[in-house]
Amino acid sequence: MTNPQLPQLPDRIKRLTDLAYDLWWTWNPIAREVFRRLDYGLWRQTAHNPVLMLRSVTPDQLAVLANDAEFVRLYDAAIEALDRARGAQDTWWLHQFGSGSGPIAYFSAEFALHQSLPIYAGGLGVLAGDHCKESSDLGLPLVGVGFMYPQGYFHQKISPEGWQQESYERLNWAEAAIEPACTQEGHNCIVPVPLGNRSVLVQVWRVRLGRVKLYLLDTDLEENAPWDRELSARLYGGDRETRIQQEIILGVGGVRALKALGSSPAVWHLNEGHAAFVVLQRIRDLIEAGQTFDGALEEVRRTTVFTTHTPVPAGHDAFPFNLVETHLAGCWGTLGAYRDRFMQLGAYDNGSGVQFNMTALALRTANGVNAVSQLHGVVTREMWGPIWPGVAEEARPVRAITNGIHEPTWLSNELARLFDEHLPSDWRERHDDPSVWTAIQSIPDDALWAVRGALREYLFAFIRERARSRWREQQVSAARVVAAGTLLDPNALTIGFARRFTGYKRPELIFHNPDRLRAILNAARRPVQLVFAGKAHPADETGKHHLQQVYRHAIDPSYGGRLAFIDDYDLHVAHFLVQGCDVWLNNPRKPLEASGTSGMKASVNGVPHLSIGDGWWAEGFTGENGWLIDGQAPPDDPEATDAADAAALYDLLERQIVPAFYDRDAAGIPRRWLAVVRQAIATVAPRFSARRMVREYAVHLYAPALWTENVSR
Repeated sequence: MTNPQLPQLPDRIKRLTDLAYDLWWTWNPIAREVFRRLDYGLWRQTAHNPVLMLRSVTPDQLAVLANDAEFVRLYDAAIEALDRARGAQDTWWLHQFGSGSGPIAYFSAEFALHQSLPIYAGGLGVLAGDHCKESSDLGLPLVGVGFMYPQGYFHQKISPEGWQQESYERLNWAEAAIEPACTQEGHNCIVPVPLGNRSVLVQVWRVRLGRVKLYLLDTDLEENAPWDRELSARLYGGDRETRIQQEIILGVGGVRALKALGSSPAVWHLNEGHAAFVVLQRIRDLIEAGQTFDGALEEVRRTTVFTTHTPVPAGHDAFPFNLVETHLAGCWGTLGAYRDRFMQLGAYDNGSGVQFNMTALALRTANGVNAVSQLHGVVTREMWGPIWPGVAEEARPVRAITNGIHEPTWLSNELARLFDEHLPSDWRERHDDPSVWTAIQSIPDDALWAVRGALREYLFAFIRERARSRWREQQVSAARVVAAGTLLDPNALTIGFARRFTGYKRPELIFHNPDRLRAILNAARRPVQLVFAGKAHPADETGKHHLQQVYRHAIDPSYGGRLAFIDDYDLHVAHFLVQGCDVWLNNPRKPLEASGTSGMKASVNGVPHLSIGDGWWAEGFTGENGWLIDGQAPPDDPEATDAADAAALYDLLERQIVPAFYDRDAAGIPRRWLAVVRQAIATVAPRFSARRMVREYAVHLYAPALWTENVSR
């Protein structure tokens, strides 16, 4: 579908619109190069947004490019690759499972695809986006369902005192790669969703990702009451009442939207409990088709997959029964006779009395359940034991599928080109094969070090330009310009810490002993720098206080300008940080990090991980590919644990990390350091890739559900 607001393109390059409106371009190097060549200044000015670029480029520029043989050659290669990426032939899924099954519907409250579409807050969205991208690459018949948040997630500014300030900016739809989803009759897809005693209209939008389509739900229609128009306005906004209404729209509305679009999923994947009301609408539909309640529930179980990401009981959505009953009043239909039985599916006491718990509902109505790391699997089986009374902990039906990252999205172009020279020619297709990565030993040290140096330079150029922009546009003080990173040294060992600011992630741990830290940072010939980034949830006051304290350290002269806080953290900032830092720091309170993926992104870019043995690092650390913070303190004493972990962190920096980075040979190359860099890449790239992850979902969860679904019919 061509956007009529875009300029008329010359016939020779008229499919630039098609390319811009398929976010497949975000992980294809040829397609990215097309837009870089289109207008490099616009490419940078628009933060890599081709849709906005096409609205800004002049007809004269387009005419010149249509007659530029080199540009046309690149354009033709990108269009050919796009058509191939949309095709259903010769894919891993087809070879493994054949064709003919219905799609896999993947429901998530957020999807991180590109910074031009800010419908994500953090790790859950990044995981969902990477899952969709890898499904496209492998040929899975997957459709995503989520929310189109017109105001997205908040933009972050930091006050002079260091407090987070949130602002929301309405998305200009004409500048994003999103289009109305149409029914088979060609009409805009709009479905009614019952909420309490009223009906709310939901429009459906489409985002293309190669073979995968993502459908996003939006209540901002003129026909809806003003308060209903706001229901989908912001990601994780509002109070409990808003949250339950959003989750009804996601679950019930999502099922109705797929039906209106003519899609009949064979497998339904719920990414976290936010989407669990999917099962309510599905049971109702099956009963109306003639099934009994028990038969409908069994069919839903056979074909439902559920992924839980949260090891903290308070992090799972739970609502008072009266609130659930109020807002589900119009949803029952023929299911109404079984209302009490359905409500019991969500009944759970997580320590604050029995409530309707969305994770409990999902656990009781899914046949395939998984946690997102091996350690998280252990925690989940223990935490949710009452769901399976009398079942031994090791026998509880929770599989562990450790998260992975979509490497074509997160791997730097510079390293990819180096791999093209030294790894097997098909390394991109086989990047989840450990044997591919043994060839990394053949890369000369000077070549690897040169690439790492270039990536560090890109990071510091980005930090300086961002600080300059803040000074120019906001007239911030000199102290705030320093806090933005203007005094950082491009040659100093740089440690990155970028994630959501919340208590259990312990963002202030490295400041536990300020004097010892100052000595490390300000060492005369071996300085160290810290770069922080991240947002606190608007309702997380503890997280905001942690952020404010980190910022106050960044403006403290005693640290010598070797601390920086990069505000308004998003996917664009994340790429620079995970590629350009030297070490990636993560120090959550164990076992509260379900998985984590930022350290994976850093490691595949040659940025070794420095972390607690929690989440994925508990299974990823080999002793040679990074460093393990292990303070050896009683787990039930948080203060002692913090002190011990901080001391262990300082010891690692002083005795291992800093010496290895600065120990250079006559050619100025840190050989010991590069040995760790190689191991980080070689061990993390295959094992913690989204390719490995999605294959595991396909083999262990999707295929069994498809098989039972086909048998049942």
